[in-house]
Amino acid sequence: MVTIKASHTVAPNQPTPQGRLWLSNSDQTARPAHTPNLYIYKAKHNIIEYDIEKMIDSLSKVLVYYYPVAGRLSVTESGRMEVDCNAKGVTLIEAETAKTFDDFGDFTPSDSIKEELVPVIDYHSQPIEEIPLVLVQVTRFKGDRKQQGLAVAVAVSHPVADGYAWIHFINTWAKVNRGGMLDLNDMPCLDRTIRRSSSLSSPPPRFDHPELKPLPFKLGKSDSTEEQNKKTTAAVLKLTSEQVEMLRKKANENENLSTKQGSRSRPCSRFEAVAAHIWRCACKARELDRNQPTLVRFNADFRNRLTPPLPRNYFGNALAATVTPECYAGEITSKPLSYAARKMREAVEMLKEEYISSQLDIALGEEQLESIKALFSRQGERRNAPFAGNPNLQITSWINIPLYEADFGWGKPEHFVLGYVCPFDRGIIIQGPENDGSVIVIMYFQISHMQLFKKFFYEDVFTSRL
Repeated sequence: MVTIKASHTVAPNQPTPQGRLWLSNSDQTARPAHTPNLYIYKAKHNIIEYDIEKMIDSLSKVLVYYYPVAGRLSVTESGRMEVDCNAKGVTLIEAETAKTFDDFGDFTPSDSIKEELVPVIDYHSQPIEEIPLVLVQVTRFKGDRKQQGLAVAVAVSHPVADGYAWIHFINTWAKVNRGGMLDLNDMPCLDRTIRRSSSLSSPPPRFDHPELKPLPFKLGKSDSTEEQNKKTTAAVLKLTSEQVEMLRKKANENENLSTKQGSRSRPCSRFEAVAAHIWRCACKARELDRNQPTLVRFNADFRNRLTPPLPRNYFGNALAATVTPECYAGEITSKPLSYAARKMREAVEMLKEEYISSQLDIALGEEQLESIKALFSRQGERRNAPFAGNPNLQITSWINIPLYEADFGWGKPEHFVLGYVCPFDRGIIIQGPENDGSVIVIMYFQISHMQLFKKFFYEDVFTSRL
């Protein structure tokens, strides 16, 4: 049971610019909710002593530079979201839980973690325009000195920025809280107009854009309703740097084979190798018919895919969707890992600048704008991305995001997870806490298939049949 001790509204500690912040097409198509990032800190030798006033003060300083974060979402007559930079502030909650640090185990995402450690966000009884863009909950665990620790959950609005940008914000706040000075590297680039489309209406498609089309259904089904109604669970799966390199070696076998264009392909990345492994294990665990069509859908950061590239401190969504070619489950499970890895690579290599611009122009059509207006008027639900669960898969890569730099003065977090259970099959790949090449996969999977998935996940790393 969690007890809320106090709730604070934190605003910038200096006057900040007022007005509306234009949001790009990539912002408009982001999931219309908050993402709860959960950091777990454990006392190394003695009790973690945190000063809530110090946390409030440091946050108020950072909000001066990230002033849109203290605003609220709003909607235009046309249906585009904007940020009303009104300095209403963010919410910081102090809480205590009756559970000990050890009661949560490895902090695998669960309903218990969501209920105890994550701030409650009421999307139903209050207008969206009144919901803070950031809500923080700092929770102290019960227990003796050996079990002392804190959970810091930071729930951030996805339409305002992507994971890379939000983590930079959180790390900057942590830096200031532990006594660090702000410098140019901490300053966000808030100018979204560099991603403004040259067209006021959606132009004709310039590419086929399979990532915007419906995904395959289970054989014999005409929709995904049955799969959407199945419950999922979560697992935190760890791969050492040696295991990751073993997967990369297997993923890069047969690289003397030519690509469809007839030229030698580049080696598969760490992400492509691990994602291919996840896809393969998912197909095996689901025991799909070998003729079952399946694909993987994921987003990629396009900051460095544009000319000129976006600033690395660009504060917004810079994500483009892509999807593997449609394959058969039998191909994924029976062929070497390099086959699935090449399909992942093909999906990545579609994302050239012209393709990304075309996708973002098309994705924000009249249907999407109408769904945004309906969401704000509470007369309907926002149209979401296609259901990417069984027989398909959604995979997210946070491998290159510095998740463990959020040191508020108590040392680096011992665990980082997302504080919710995703309602469909999804894998999230993050770096290991030691930044030594190891990775952690936060895996959401249907309950009926999870045990088999975990079995294959580790067995297949070592088998020669990879």
